[in-house]
Amino acid sequence: MREQSYTSQLRKAGFVEPARCASLLDDPALAGMEIGSFLADFHEVADPDQCLLALIRLAEACQEAEHSKALASLLGDSRSRRELFGLLGMSTMLGDFLISHPDRLKDVFAPGPRGACGIPRGDQADERASALTAVGANPSDAYPVSTEPDAINALRAHYFTRIARVAAADLTCPDPLEAMPEVSARITDIVGGALEAGLAYARSEVEGSEHVALTVIAMGKTGARELNYVSDVDVVYVASPTDDSVDESQAMSLAAKLAAKLGQAVSAPAGEQALWMLDANLRPEGKDGPLVRTLESHVAYYKRWAKGWEFQALLKARPAAGDMALGQRYIDTLWPEVWEAASREHFVEDSRAMRRRVEAHVPHREEGRQLKLGKGGLRDIEFTVQLLQLVHGRSDDTLRTRSTLDSIAALRDGGYIARKDADLLDHDYRLLRTLEHRIQLQRLRRSHLVPSGEAELRRVARAMHCEGITTGPEIDRVWQETRSEVRRLHQAIYYRPLLPEAAKLSPDDISLDQDAAKARLASMGYLDPGGAINHISALTSGVSRTASIQRQLLPVMLGWFAAGPEPDRGLLAFRVLSEKMGRTSWYLRTLRDGGAAAERLCLLLSSSRYLAQNVPDLPESVGWLVDKKDLQPRTRAELDAELASTIARRTSAEDIANAGRYMRRRELLRTAMGQVLGVVDAVASRAAVSRAAEIAISAGLTGAVRAACEAAHISGPVSRYSVIAMGRLGGAEMGYASDADVIFVHDPLAGADEEEAQRVAVDVATRLSRLMGSLSGEPQIPVDYDLRPEGRNGRLTRSLAAYAEYYERWADPWEYQALLRARPIAGDAELGSEFISLIDPYRYPQRGLEPAKIREIQRIKARVETERIPRGISVQRHLKLGRGGLSDVEWTAQLLQLEKAGTYESLRVTSTLEVLAACEKAGILTSEQAEHLSEAWNMASLLRDMNFIGTGRSQGTKIDVLPHDLTDLGVVAALLGFESSQRLDVEEEYLRAARRARAVVEDVFYAQAREVKER
Repeated sequence: MREQSYTSQLRKAGFVEPARCASLLDDPALAGMEIGSFLADFHEVADPDQCLLALIRLAEACQEAEHSKALASLLGDSRSRRELFGLLGMSTMLGDFLISHPDRLKDVFAPGPRGACGIPRGDQADERASALTAVGANPSDAYPVSTEPDAINALRAHYFTRIARVAAADLTCPDPLEAMPEVSARITDIVGGALEAGLAYARSEVEGSEHVALTVIAMGKTGARELNYVSDVDVVYVASPTDDSVDESQAMSLAAKLAAKLGQAVSAPAGEQALWMLDANLRPEGKDGPLVRTLESHVAYYKRWAKGWEFQALLKARPAAGDMALGQRYIDTLWPEVWEAASREHFVEDSRAMRRRVEAHVPHREEGRQLKLGKGGLRDIEFTVQLLQLVHGRSDDTLRTRSTLDSIAALRDGGYIARKDADLLDHDYRLLRTLEHRIQLQRLRRSHLVPSGEAELRRVARAMHCEGITTGPEIDRVWQETRSEVRRLHQAIYYRPLLPEAAKLSPDDISLDQDAAKARLASMGYLDPGGAINHISALTSGVSRTASIQRQLLPVMLGWFAAGPEPDRGLLAFRVLSEKMGRTSWYLRTLRDGGAAAERLCLLLSSSRYLAQNVPDLPESVGWLVDKKDLQPRTRAELDAELASTIARRTSAEDIANAGRYMRRRELLRTAMGQVLGVVDAVASRAAVSRAAEIAISAGLTGAVRAACEAAHISGPVSRYSVIAMGRLGGAEMGYASDADVIFVHDPLAGADEEEAQRVAVDVATRLSRLMGSLSGEPQIPVDYDLRPEGRNGRLTRSLAAYAEYYERWADPWEYQALLRARPIAGDAELGSEFISLIDPYRYPQRGLEPAKIREIQRIKARVETERIPRGISVQRHLKLGRGGLSDVEWTAQLLQLEKAGTYESLRVTSTLEVLAACEKAGILTSEQAEHLSEAWNMASLLRDMNFIGTGRSQGTKIDVLPHDLTDLGVVAALLGFESSQRLDVEEEYLRAARRARAVVEDVFYAQAREVKER
């Protein structure tokens, strides 16, 4: 019955074979120990079955009274008992060590001071003294020599005793992630003691060793005091003669023998298991270089021959054993060289290439289980941290730390990594290292693979004691989630575009010293270096996190501003933007972490006065720079849905209209940013600008209808309303500075009084114009009704029936021509379609135009050419009305439509470019003629847009004129992709394109007029 009761308890405790283990409780070796009262302690054990079997073997080994008493004492103390069970249930190797060395039980579980996490306290000095004493060496000697006859086995037994003591506490601590750094530091100190003791053994074996000083320089994890339970110990040896009895060559020979004997002490076959391999491959020239060098030889190599990765390896260098004074001179001499390595050509690119090579060499079968080298593993974190340290540590001493966790904290505190990202990296590093420790403890073998076997996974999971992990599937889930998170952070931080640029900076660039900066800024193209320095000082002064991040960004951004035509203006705009954003967390985080966002922002602000003025007024636009897809124009459906949601919360006509005008301002800014960065082409930008106007007018119409009904004291509209786009808006070809040409149509509802309907419709149209042109709130969008019947003298709006009567009886040719671009954009969609059906026969006449009407169009065109170009403006340079300009091309395309669209349905489109393409396809224009017209029209449109974007002017004749001013021309040329030395080429290219287009206009427009006249 007792065995059945135990079986139930053992099953609950996690035993895999509870029945078998229940029978073992009666083993004679356990007699008198009352193991049954300790069964609850097995709940926390990684492998209870293994633990019980090892305990029986340990009890059998403790036959001597002294050992038996020690074991009984351990079992009687709750902490010691839990630690013993934890150790036996996780590590077969350390369990076997205790079984074969029962005399070590007292040392492993000896009382003593503990840290906050329960890990035994100690330091490097304690471990050194303890290890030297174990091999019979005097810790006080300058060069201790072992007197222990069996020094190697004594050293190893002492080492495993100390490791078992740390492991027992680690396996039972309440928070293993918190304890991980302390555990690694203690392991490293124990390794340091072993190195010192091994060196003492070596001196006992090498005759004449007193004539040479040898220092063991710890590298990698050993140097950073973050070793695993089992790691190769990376070292570099430095030596020097201690007296004149040997020359340098003899001293190096003696030192090499000492290093070889040290290697034997820790890794050669002996009675006790080997500790670990001493890896000296990080020395100068690697395996091909001499094992030991003098300090002078090391320095000469690093100054002349070392590659970037070798300096990265030195980042964690630390004297670990031997002559510490010599070791400190080594560090003092080479440490400054580490922080200059990042300035070497292609340093960042080479570091990244090395990381990719490491990833590529991970065997495919291990890819999903590789904790250390694979994607999302420890190396991702370590490479990320080390690269940021090396790039930014040149100017920031706080980053000159060795341990990964200390470095993450320094990068966080200095603003180089976002707090959230740093916290994630810290947590993930601790988790992966803890998981690595648990995997290695089983057999105390070097391994970085997450187990695939069910039994091994279960054992590791039960030993984790964190993240809610208790089973194999849970540990696999946490590992995969952590791996994914680490990889994401690595790619976001390690591949920042900022890093290669920051690495290229000289010390003067980084320091932002005023005297050095003035000369540099002037040489880069800043016209007012003093003013630029004032901006820099304002942005970087102080000790706030914001100022710290600005100090990282600005040395690089100054060069990016200089890539634009107006770096001074760009820097000023950046200051305005930064001051407006204050300490908004996402803003600087976006510039630091947001891929190419910072470089894109610099280019925008220094290339476009419009953007320099408007980006600070809409700071959210900075967020669009992270992903280019956010710079793509929004569709009309997306804008309509947003508008509907926005105006649902507004009641006044002004608020509703301003909602639409805000959306227009935002979309104009988005489109201009996309166009400058090459994300949006000219055709797409014109369509986007047109949609922005449409959404503003749509919002204005909603507000105007609501206000007009309230003014008329009616509950709702008495007509259907539709806004018909005309001109460039109708063709979806608006420029940034274009007015919105529209006509207004209404249709009284059934039973409505027509006079009242007309009055309300006029009020709606009037209010729409006022709402769009109001100076309050968002930027204006002038609504122009001049293309309505009878022009400025005609009624502001007509009913659908009135329009039908007018176009049938009184319309002039220019009005038919204007209708070619008519397109409904707001209001009642059905009414808009009815209007289009009404006008199609007039704008697409089946037999073309009568000769008189063609002559009238020709006459109007000639008058426009002679009367509307402002005085003092060269006819060749006016982009809209000049020869070969927009008007020439558009009138030609429209005349061809009036003549041919009745026959060719493909010409029934509102876009000028689409008309030209259709004419070419139908054989109405030759390919060369269509190409010349399209090229001139495209370039003139683009120049008008770049005039607006580049100079920031939204009004005046200069928008329509090819710039004369060299500064303005340079800005426009840069936006078009010309080098600064080629800005005059812009003039030549446009004038040549305009001449070709004018020749086509002469051949087609006027020839068409003559042909009609002859008919």
